[in-house]
Amino acid sequence: MSNCDSIIRILEDHPSRLNKEGIIDAEAKSDNTELFEGFRMALDNLYTFGVKKVPTHGGPDGQGLPWVAFKELAHLLYTRQLTGHDARDAIELALSASTQSQWNDWYRRILIKDLRCGVSEKTVNKVLKAYPNIKPVPVFECMLAHDGANHEKKITGKKLLEPKLDGVRVITVVNAENKTAVMYSRNGKELENFGHITRAIEANIELFDRSMILDGEMVSSSFQALMKQVHRKSDVQSEDARLMLFDIIPLSEFQRGSSVMGQKRRSNLLRSMKAVFDKVGSIDVIPQKEVDLDSYVGELEFKQYNKDAIEAGFEGIMIKDVDSIYECKRSVSWLKMKPFIEVSLEITDVEEGTGKNVGRLGALVCSGVDEGRDVRVNVGSGFSDADRTEFWANRDSLNRQIVEVRADAVTQNQDGTYSLRFPRFLRFRGFEVGEKI
Repeated sequence: MSNCDSIIRILEDHPSRLNKEGIIDAEAKSDNTELFEGFRMALDNLYTFGVKKVPTHGGPDGQGLPWVAFKELAHLLYTRQLTGHDARDAIELALSASTQSQWNDWYRRILIKDLRCGVSEKTVNKVLKAYPNIKPVPVFECMLAHDGANHEKKITGKKLLEPKLDGVRVITVVNAENKTAVMYSRNGKELENFGHITRAIEANIELFDRSMILDGEMVSSSFQALMKQVHRKSDVQSEDARLMLFDIIPLSEFQRGSSVMGQKRRSNLLRSMKAVFDKVGSIDVIPQKEVDLDSYVGELEFKQYNKDAIEAGFEGIMIKDVDSIYECKRSVSWLKMKPFIEVSLEITDVEEGTGKNVGRLGALVCSGVDEGRDVRVNVGSGFSDADRTEFWANRDSLNRQIVEVRADAVTQNQDGTYSLRFPRFLRFRGFEVGEKI
């Protein structure tokens, strides 16, 4: 008979991370196959059993349920060959055959996917690095974006632009074999409160020719209203929530950690499934726009896209490489940026800096007309230390030069003039005095 239930209790009784790692290491050395198979079942977010409640064992003890028998039960639940009353009856039969400790401290904790002993997949996998013969626990990871403000040099070439919605990131696993749809947060926590969408997917599962990951944002009438429903235990009211998709990847590739298809091909695949999503209902595909940022036309389209994003009230925009693969990690292939505007203004004065910038440029005093608005603003950011030194040394030649300024928005002053919110220097349009825009 296995001792995994006692190992779990020992792990419970040792709060120290190092102690837990030592206990797991000892079991790895002894090649405790059952323990690590159980770890993978319990800690792999994508290995679900489709049961909401699993009863505890109150006695009397059964003769003991062999691990091979429990594994068969777990497999039938995972593949949804056992559901509903059949699943309940099979679980109760397994419970009656188990001892109380075996069931309550081991088998049940696997089925409820909570070992309750302070052990995560990271803890287990850290130990298993020294044991290549034992399979690690699959880690749930999705693709994440970098901040575009820190990677402006990457914003070149052909890109796909899309609005960044104010919602909750949702990874939907559509398992064509198990005929199930399960939603997860970006951290792998199962989301159960959008059943009107998962049930509709399952009712149309035959429309999916293989198991897929649908990556998107769940949106509602307001972000605050949506957040109240995400993890609510009762009185859930999420029927107005819609899943806005921006990517798709086969489940097998998601589990492997990267896709085969590039971004544009995945986006085209997503759009080709519009009829499927229309039939399912409450699912839309986020529109994208392709631009070539190495061209003059592409630059103008990019600026207009940002302007439109501000006017539409979007919290930001996403910038994606057309050929990039889906990587289950944070990647510069996806960049998120606050929408911005760019205006060309004339330098009318320069100001010396203060503090560490004494004797260097502090700000450019700029003015000009943008879409009929009289804009006046001091631009004090966007300069490197070298810029501040050089521009101050040549300050007499800067007057009347044209500078491009990037900002979050145009704001109106009390005197009727306009300014810019968070202005930052972008570039000079040229160094000829009086250059025309």
